[in-house]
Amino acid sequence: MQQVISYRSGLVTAATSFVIAASTAVLPDDFPLSGLIKQNLDFFYVLGAGGLGLSLLLIHIYVTEIKRTLQALWALGIFGSLATYFSLAQPAGENLVQYVIDNPTAVWFVGPLFAALTGLVFKEGLCYGKLEAGILTFIIPSVLLGHLTGIMDDAVKVTLLGVWTALFVIFAGRKFSQPIKDDIGDKSVFTFKALSEDQKKALVEKLEQQKFS
Repeated sequence: MQQVISYRSGLVTAATSFVIAASTAVLPDDFPLSGLIKQNLDFFYVLGAGGLGLSLLLIHIYVTEIKRTLQALWALGIFGSLATYFSLAQPAGENLVQYVIDNPTAVWFVGPLFAALTGLVFKEGLCYGKLEAGILTFIIPSVLLGHLTGIMDDAVKVTLLGVWTALFVIFAGRKFSQPIKDDIGDKSVFTFKALSEDQKKALVEKLEQQKFS
């Protein structure tokens, strides 16, 4: 149960950090908190990435390879973010987030982090039939690819960013209305996977005998 709460708390942390950081795209420059948020964009980026990392560490996925792939994408995104910050953004006198905004090619370096996020929301949408998760699966890569390629103008990006923000809040908030058991899953699957091939074969044969007896 504690792992489930931590998993969901990681999602809320990621969503909250993203919403605060993304608000700078729509808030007027003279808004009292705009300057403070812009000065701390990297803090919110780190906080959100940390929340996502916690959730990916605790996420319940039966296929271990998929879980490891999402975790690897997260790690690659963290490495790319650090490399971009220290090698490019800092020498240019910018924070990481602003550098990526000003230099679309930097999406190549931070993109894997958002690919991991996309994989997480896709899993949630697939397993629980959540509409907002399904839409996010398309919105997230669309915004990033639109920024990377330059084929999407700023007005469209801001609109999609607003949709992303709203859906992310709904997505994270609804996790706490789900039964705890949903994020625990069927532990017998992992018990079965831990058996040797001979033990698996014997168990399957035993279950088949019980089925037809």
